[in-house]
Amino acid sequence: MENLYHQTNKLIHEVQSDLSRLEKTTGDDIHIVENEIQAKIDHIVSNCERLEILVNKEPPTRRANAKLRVDQLKYDCQHVQNALRHLQHRRYQKENEDREREALLSTTFTTNDDTTSIMIDAALQQNTRLNEAHRGIDDLIGSGGGILGNLRDQRISLKGAKRKMLDLANTLGMSNTVMRLIEKRTYQDRIILYGGMIVTCVIMFLVWKYLA
Repeated sequence: MENLYHQTNKLIHEVQSDLSRLEKTTGDDIHIVENEIQAKIDHIVSNCERLEILVNKEPPTRRANAKLRVDQLKYDCQHVQNALRHLQHRRYQKENEDREREALLSTTFTTNDDTTSIMIDAALQQNTRLNEAHRGIDDLIGSGGGILGNLRDQRISLKGAKRKMLDLANTLGMSNTVMRLIEKRTYQDRIILYGGMIVTCVIMFLVWKYLA
């Protein structure tokens, strides 16, 4: 398990470096680098699934710590996946802006009698509003991703703390009342996590609806 854990952790660091390289890549090489990153991410996901199976085979004294390390790897994997999607979204947005610019420059003038109507101002205003809406959504996605990331961190930490407390409770013979309080706190934390996700999605939808 240790070898697989270190291999997976090394892959995550490689993907993080590749993401920095992707930001500086241009032309057709972008698709090559993206495919390399996605292949490594798929390998990481596969390794995490194998590690989850191996955790259950660890001795009870080491199982909690091993589970926590695997959860951290899974979180790091989600982080690099989100980072890749964000870079791809930015690239798609830039390509769309380039297409709109080319379409705007190739716009022909319409003539009615001797009056020439130029549609450039309206197109520029529409393009500006679309760009502002895209930037607003990107900022909101980044902010929401940070909030959800923090909530996931807290959830992972609470799960680890809960597991350790349960082990300690089994050792010390902790009362059932305290155990129920721990379960109640975990349920409340889960409600906060999902509530935060729902609120973030609603805000993103409203921004998209009224700014796009």
